[in-house]
Amino acid sequence: MIGLIGAPKTDLDTPALVLDLDCMQRNVARMTGVFQQAGIGWRPHTKAIKTPALAHLLLRAGAFGVTCAKLGEAEVMAAAGIRDILIANQIVGAAKISRLVNLLPLADVIVAVDNSDNVRQLDRAACAKGLPLRVVVEVDIGMHRAGTAPGEPTVELARLIAGCPGLRLAGVMGWEGQTVKIAAREEKQRAIEHAVGQLVATAEACRAAGLPVEIVSCGGTGTYQFTAFLPGITEVQAGGGIFCDVYYHDSMHVEHEYALSILTTVTSRPTPTRIICDAGKKTMSSDAAVPRPLLPDGAKVESVSLSAEHARIELSAPLDLPVGSHVEWLVGYSDTTTVLHDELIAVRNEHVEAVWPILGRGKLR
Repeated sequence: MIGLIGAPKTDLDTPALVLDLDCMQRNVARMTGVFQQAGIGWRPHTKAIKTPALAHLLLRAGAFGVTCAKLGEAEVMAAAGIRDILIANQIVGAAKISRLVNLLPLADVIVAVDNSDNVRQLDRAACAKGLPLRVVVEVDIGMHRAGTAPGEPTVELARLIAGCPGLRLAGVMGWEGQTVKIAAREEKQRAIEHAVGQLVATAEACRAAGLPVEIVSCGGTGTYQFTAFLPGITEVQAGGGIFCDVYYHDSMHVEHEYALSILTTVTSRPTPTRIICDAGKKTMSSDAAVPRPLLPDGAKVESVSLSAEHARIELSAPLDLPVGSHVEWLVGYSDTTTVLHDELIAVRNEHVEAVWPILGRGKLR
């Protein structure tokens, strides 16, 4: 793919996952501006990004570390020289815990916990490795996924961690994900304040019990502009907003630029009002939001549907778009689209500037 550098985007074989660097960098600037104004740290989540080269770009832009969803992603980031890594998930089982502590010579890894048995297993492994492992307690602040209950249950688990010789209590984390789709700004503000307030109050309860709490981590792309300014927060994990997509924009009300797209080719025109492209569900996810085709002005889309390898666009009126033409699609949901691709093709001014391997793809363990 080295020969692509400098080539016009129209020369790409399709389907191709394309990142507009100018749009992305404006999104990054918008996010870093919020964090700088709020005076907090940025630890972008890489579950959508998956690409160490892009993570390094974010570090240069002002992030101090990254967040990963899976141990395999953290291994990829550590192998690429990234040192400050939060795994915002529970790492359970002997095989995974062994891999986790084996990362400690390479990176300062932090792992989330919400269970006392898991804490003891992590402690034994870290002691055997001879290197301390930083831990944050995940607190359930309303999403009702993982996490300890706010208040005393979290303090109790934090107290156990503080007494473990192989572990270092770093703080607490939560995710106010239940608030992301609230459309009314004032209602969303109140819901976020309530959720994050529970996390901050729990951090204060830990400190009152004599426990060290340095990290209070939360916030995603759908909430960061509110969460960043709440007192007591030390860092925000928002990451996917550097791409933006239909789901973030339409459902989470994130007013970023669309930086990520899928370039496709028209492979069939069975009727004047039907367009078939060479990309389906195996190329662009439609689980959270349907990808949106960018068609010439005046084209009126009646419906879009995806099968395994085809995209079908039904129009309300005929459109002159011959077989062999390109159709670019706004990504429906970046988190479940980047994982379908081996490469991310970075373009600027409609020309290829870089081709980055998506090394975090498939790292589900």
